[in-house]
Amino acid sequence: MIQSMTAFARAQGQGKWGSAVCEVRSINHRYLEMSVRLPDTLHEFESPIRERIRHHIKRGKIELNVRYQPGDVTGTEITINTHLADKLCRANETIANMLKNPAPIDPMSILQWPGLLQIAELDLETIQDEILSLLEKAIIELLAARAREGEELKQLFLQRLESMKAELAKVRQRLPAILTAQRERLAKRFTDAKLEMETGRLEQEIVMFAQRIDVTEELDRLDAHISEVRRVLKQGGVVGRRLDFLMQELNREANTLGAKSVDVDTTRASVELKVLIEQIREQVQNVE
Repeated sequence: MIQSMTAFARAQGQGKWGSAVCEVRSINHRYLEMSVRLPDTLHEFESPIRERIRHHIKRGKIELNVRYQPGDVTGTEITINTHLADKLCRANETIANMLKNPAPIDPMSILQWPGLLQIAELDLETIQDEILSLLEKAIIELLAARAREGEELKQLFLQRLESMKAELAKVRQRLPAILTAQRERLAKRFTDAKLEMETGRLEQEIVMFAQRIDVTEELDRLDAHISEVRRVLKQGGVVGRRLDFLMQELNREANTLGAKSVDVDTTRASVELKVLIEQIREQVQNVE
């Protein structure tokens, strides 16, 4: 099974630990590239999250966005350090007595003092387990979407390969007719010029012409590459780069076929082959 690199998945969960939403986007990329966006309180989860993604996905640009809302029992109650607050108030009174017409103190100014507000630490171990569990669900959904699109791409590739095989069959069938037509043209030229044909001269010309237009090797290579593409598609896995290489080789042989062509039908077949190859190549860029 082959996989596309384009997909989107979303998973959300809620419990005593809080609530969270994981959104994963995937687009095509030459290598595996990850962009992870986490709330400030969950930044230390980035490393295990990247490892989890790397375990499942080998290629593509992955964008992960996690939104988290703490629950009521996660230990996030805010408390005030009353001992420190009392000292700050006493200090403020001392300064106020030293000033003429002092302005009243704003309570928020005291609350901003470092260490005055105390927030209990989150149960990060529990939250990490829940976030990773949500991530796993999102990744499974993402892989399923990538597999569905990959199957559609596979069918598209197989259809194009069948069309390519049909074009190759046309060229093979056309080759004997091309040689026969060339023989008739050469014989007519000799006749029109009223020249006596030397023994074997016509055959020599035909042999030389046949060597110039011989595309048997190119046709065989095209057949071999098509068979290899089918094998790779059947094998599945991470095959995007290999398929891209095979498209380059197919295009090379199709160009050579066109360069050797002396017949309109062969030239058309070469052009059609290149169109089909390009259609596959464009979609191969989305294959993992």
